[in-house]
Amino acid sequence: MAPQPPNPLSSLLNDALAETPPGRRVWVALSGGLDSSLLLTLAAEACQISGHRLHALHVNHGLQAAAAGFETHCQQLCERLSVPLTTEHVAVEVQGDGVEGAARRARYAAFQRHIALGEALWLGQHQDDQAETLLLAALRGSGIRGLAGMPYRREWQGIVLLRPWLSVSRQTLADTAHALSLSWCEDPTNRDLALDRNRLRHDVLPTLTQRWPGAVRSLAQSAGLAGEADALLASYASEELATLTLSHGCLNAAALAALPLPRQRLLIRTLCQQLELPTPPQARLDSLIRQLMASQDAQVLVEWPGVQARVWRRRLYLMTALAALPDWQTPWNGEPGVSTPLGPLQLRLEGGAFQTEPLMLRWRQGGEVLVLPGRGRRDLKRLLQEGDIPPWERERMMVVMAGERCLGVLQPPANVRWQAEGATFQVHVSG
Repeated sequence: MAPQPPNPLSSLLNDALAETPPGRRVWVALSGGLDSSLLLTLAAEACQISGHRLHALHVNHGLQAAAAGFETHCQQLCERLSVPLTTEHVAVEVQGDGVEGAARRARYAAFQRHIALGEALWLGQHQDDQAETLLLAALRGSGIRGLAGMPYRREWQGIVLLRPWLSVSRQTLADTAHALSLSWCEDPTNRDLALDRNRLRHDVLPTLTQRWPGAVRSLAQSAGLAGEADALLASYASEELATLTLSHGCLNAAALAALPLPRQRLLIRTLCQQLELPTPPQARLDSLIRQLMASQDAQVLVEWPGVQARVWRRRLYLMTALAALPDWQTPWNGEPGVSTPLGPLQLRLEGGAFQTEPLMLRWRQGGEVLVLPGRGRRDLKRLLQEGDIPPWERERMMVVMAGERCLGVLQPPANVRWQAEGATFQVHVSG
């Protein structure tokens, strides 16, 4: 019979299971390396005892010849443990964050595709990984959030990410794997000293440990304390954001600009985190802050990967980057379900006066006029200005045209901004 695993590792997994509601699946991110192979092996036993359903997810990045061997190992391990395995091959598109960052982005996208809301994903990072992460963040000049390293628990896109062994050393995991006669795959890139993390792992940390034997533990502890401080600041910032918030993702820019600079930075970063948007690099953040008090009619746009920050009429808007709109128009029969570049329209046009006229959906082009009930003819341009609608939202409004007559102004999927006299738009509720 195989040796029993040490109690501390199993206890940490039981603690993690205690945070998982009954009936929710537990997933293990299985790379095939030592850490994740051991995590899956001990998780299989823990879940069998607790009654939790366990699944494994392997993401094949296809970046090296060894990738096929890693996938085969994962399949064999899951078959031996009777754990269902999901494998996904991803295309890694390198952008500004290098191969490692691009691979991570592709991996997390795969997590989101396969793991249901409310389910838990266990990751195999450990104490040594945490120490390396802190050093990398410090060398990049990161603030307290970067120095906090990896959190033990984080909710991301509705998924609970857990690192049960973040307090455990790499050596402890290796000793346990050897005691269990466990097999795993060695990533050939782990010895490539051109990679920053590998340089820290093989050169820097051993030197530090030789002089200070508890260096790894101390660095990981510092990351944990930084995490506590970051959480406390985020709590205070959330309370202050509530006093500055005008609508979802929109702050009073004038009130924000009146605060001390460090608080402005903290509040903008915290809002990004609340909106699950990437936080801005320092240079972009400083550029945005300098423009908070731009003139009323100015249209300030500061961008970083995945995010657009806009300042207009002394309001700061943070949002997911808007894609460019295609040239588009389409005939419409007045019924819901027509496809648009912004999603299927969920509106129905009612009113007998328009049933025989061909209808066209298109972007507003300028010059449109509506005859509004009780208000007469009104230029759409003036209506948009009076409605205090930001310029980027105006560009994404559709008009319903019957020949030269504008019957309504819509924001898909189901928002009607204005409707002409005699035209009634109703929201269609399916089911």
